[in-house]
Formats: sequence, C-alpha cells, structure tokens
Amino acid sequence: MAGEQRPALDEETIAFAGRVFQMARAGDTAALGDLLAQGMPANLRNDKGDSLLMLASYNGHAEATRLLLAHGGDTALANDRGQTPLLGAAFKGDLAVALALLEGGAEVDAAGQDGRTALMLAAMFDRAEMVTLLLGRGADRHARDANGATAEELAAAMGAQATPGLLRAASQRG
Repeated sequence: MAGEQRPALDEETIAFAGRVFQMARAGDTAALGDLLAQGMPANLRNDKGDSLLMLASYNGHAEATRLLLAHGGDTALANDRGQTPLLGAAFKGDLAVALALLEGGAEVDAAGQDGRTALMLAAMFDRAEMVTLLLGRGADRHARDANGATAEELAAAMGAQATPGLLRAASQRG
C-alpha cells in the first residue's frame, strides 16, 4: 500500500539472508535443501534482484539449480539488469546448467532487456557447444535484438571464430 513502511530488518536477519545467498553461490545443495524443506521461498531475491536460482546457475551449480527448480524456482525471474538464469548460463557457456534450466522449463528464446536471447549471447562469446545445444532445443536463429541484429551478426561483430559458421550452417539446413 502507498505510504506503508516496511519493517526494519535486524542485523541477525540480514546476516542470515546473506548466508542463504552465499549457499546458492557456492552450490550448497544440502543446506539449501534443508531450508527449502522448511518453507524458505525458492524465489528469494537479493538487493540486486538476483534470485537463488540465478546465483546457483550463474556460478555453475547444476545440482543446486535442479534443486531450486524442483522447489518452484522461476526460470523467467530476471534480475535488476534484466538477466535470467539461462542468459547467464549461455554467457558462461555452462552446458550442464543450461540443460537443467531448459529441462526445468526455461524458455529457450526468452530475451533480456536488450532483446538478446541465450543463443545470441552464446554466439557472441563463441560458445559453440552452447549454440549447438540451444539450436537443438529450438532456439530461433533469426531472432533480432533491440538493435535489429541476429545471433550470427552479433557473433561476427564480436570476432567469434566458430559460432558464425555454426549459425550459417544451421540456416542452410533449415
């Protein structure tokens, strides 16, 4: 409600929240599992809008990613920079995490605030295996970002070596 003040958080609560976010960053599946079983929300977010799922996936923890997904982690929940867990996995080139997210319901062509999809990020940073995975999952190689560029064009502009050819070959096949 307008004008309603939020309750002040005490130092103990703030410290606990900090430990929970660190558990996600570290992939501490056992500790996260205990807290989730006690009712901790899987979509808890920090002051930057990063969810537990974002932190676990961005830091390469596929098992923690699957655990959070099993407890209702939202693959579409973007942080304050408009990044989703799949975009982070594509940028990092983490196939295990990307696969967990896709199997957990992540939309392969979901875009960030700049209109860039996971395929575009993977192509730009020359993540050939990620491009292959995303294309295999139906990623739209013709999608355009907010500036009108395709994944192939972005990859070429970034000087990527392998991914422009992969995208051209995919265009020729289908």
